[in-house]
Amino acid sequence: MKRSDLTEKLLDIKREKGWSWKHICEKIGGYSEVLIVGAILGQMKLTKPQAANAGELFGLSKSETAMLNETPMRGEGIPMPPTDPLIYRFYELVMVNGPAWKALIEEEYGDGIMSAIDFDMVMERLPNPKGDRVKITMSGKFLPYKYYGASGNVPEYGFKEG
Repeated sequence: MKRSDLTEKLLDIKREKGWSWKHICEKIGGYSEVLIVGAILGQMKLTKPQAANAGELFGLSKSETAMLNETPMRGEGIPMPPTDPLIYRFYELVMVNGPAWKALIEEEYGDGIMSAIDFDMVMERLPNPKGDRVKITMSGKFLPYKYYGASGNVPEYGFKEG
């Protein structure tokens, strides 16, 4: 069975049982809803205890349960640019705001990147009389570029210079 087949099986069970993502996340436990839903959708990996919880919840075989604990091929099957309107809005946010985010991060921290691995994300619903708002907070470790071959007084890493 391929990971995409397992994802479809999990989504079929979710539909048949009428489960919400919140219900599934509570039963699997241990991480944020974004990470757990990402794992069910084939983009993230669950720990062995979480995979066991998912296996019990969904009635999976040992092989299917083990697959939830394997590192997936992230991003596979997602067209670029994305065609789903909601996912495309995030793509658009990065295209439009990415250069400004890059300039501001580099000015504040130096030459490097924000990690998407050493990373936290929280999603909140903010009530608003004009229509509820989605608030997404992302926090990633700053990782300075290493300048290989540095010698003498040349900095080895791209931290902001004083």
